[in-house]
Amino acid sequence: MSNQDREQVVEHVKAAYAEGRLDKLEFDDRLERAMTARVHGDLMPIMHELYGSRQPTPYPPPRSSALPASSYGGGLGCGRARADSGGDRVGAAAAHLLPLTGLVVFGPLIMLLAAGKTSPYIRKHAVEALNFQLTLIGASILLGITFVGAVLIPVLWVAGVVLSIVGGVAALGEGGFRYPFTVRLVK
Repeated sequence: MSNQDREQVVEHVKAAYAEGRLDKLEFDDRLERAMTARVHGDLMPIMHELYGSRQPTPYPPPRSSALPASSYGGGLGCGRARADSGGDRVGAAAAHLLPLTGLVVFGPLIMLLAAGKTSPYIRKHAVEALNFQLTLIGASILLGITFVGAVLIPVLWVAGVVLSIVGGVAALGEGGFRYPFTVRLVK
């Protein structure tokens, strides 16, 4: 076994941590096990814990392949998370679109709690939508203090509706989407 084998597994562990699929304790444990592995058999359980039975995408994804960037989750704001099924895309789109039904913070939160642990793709989109909705509410409260700000609140909410629709469409197309001017409180 070479150092390159260890380094590849370490990169997969780092990517999983960056995507939010591992907490700090799990990250440290898997990183230590990868760095001290002596044979391939020591690395296989780590990869199985990260990906289960599905094959991981190469890290970093090959740029010379015929696949578009969105096929391996290379879209803006999605890290390496990719949709494994149409259900993942619909769930991610729902995270962006549920606020339009009046579930402003609760829509993305429901999607995060319901499917965020099973699908990194839904988790990424739900976290992004949740952070945007929290930012939108916070900005509305702060702007409501002044007269000029109170006039801008309807414009802010119309922009929020438009951006939610754009995020939902991007999620359906298996693309990444990041809301502008968003305070990212939830990781």
